[in-house]
Amino acid sequence: MADDNSLSGRALRYARVGKTVGGLAARLAGERYLGLPINRLEHAVDLKDALGGLKGPLMKVAQILSTIPNALPQEYADQLAELQANAPAMGWRFVKRRMSGELGPDWQNRFSEFGQEAAAAASLGQVHKALDLEGREIACKLQYPDMQAVVDADLRQLKLVFNIYRRYDKAIDPTSIHGELSARLREELDYVREAKQIRLYQEMLKGEDCVHVPDVVDELCGERLVSMNWLHGTPLLPYIDAHPEPEDRNQVALNMFRAWYVPLYFYGVIHG
Repeated sequence: MADDNSLSGRALRYARVGKTVGGLAARLAGERYLGLPINRLEHAVDLKDALGGLKGPLMKVAQILSTIPNALPQEYADQLAELQANAPAMGWRFVKRRMSGELGPDWQNRFSEFGQEAAAAASLGQVHKALDLEGREIACKLQYPDMQAVVDADLRQLKLVFNIYRRYDKAIDPTSIHGELSARLREELDYVREAKQIRLYQEMLKGEDCVHVPDVVDELCGERLVSMNWLHGTPLLPYIDAHPEPEDRNQVALNMFRAWYVPLYFYGVIHG
């Protein structure tokens, strides 16, 4: 089932993005060139909420920028970092439509349980926890509606954002970032490719006891749905906060390094 890619849908997207980008531009320009003070914390919260509702590439870029030291004023970095773990999810109506489109109208008969609330939500999709008919815990990653058109629309708008940011702070030149983001975002929309990449990383990291890669559940996958077994764990930053001992932090750093080092140096594959 194809997503709605209508002219009216794209026009609405441009209007919503334009409002968000235009508001950002006006406030930054007012502070920069007219000396008009703005409440940065209040503006950062508003921007986070707006981007969380828009989803798509603009939200993705906000997540990335929040991880780069000194790329943004601290108020913005702190608020946008929340989008990495606390992005707003889409509702049950969308979930039923997406699952039906990928697995058929009887899709619920393929699970013994399926969580109606998203376990996690990000910029391009959200994850629901389920149990298959064999009792295995499954993570079902669903792509948001009309993401191909959203990516195309937002990438055009991002050029404006980058131009604004370059005038505001010349410390980072974002010109070459746009092309790289375009390529990577389109890759992230290819869930068939993602399933293949999961299998590739399973093979490359099979000798790493401290790096775990999930198993793809092929019979529960589609073009906009990828399912895998559920891996239990703690998000990185809360774990680090709860384990301040140097040996724990060193082990985490080593695990992360091995997850990147082994694919690159033994197989020529770059992670992330």
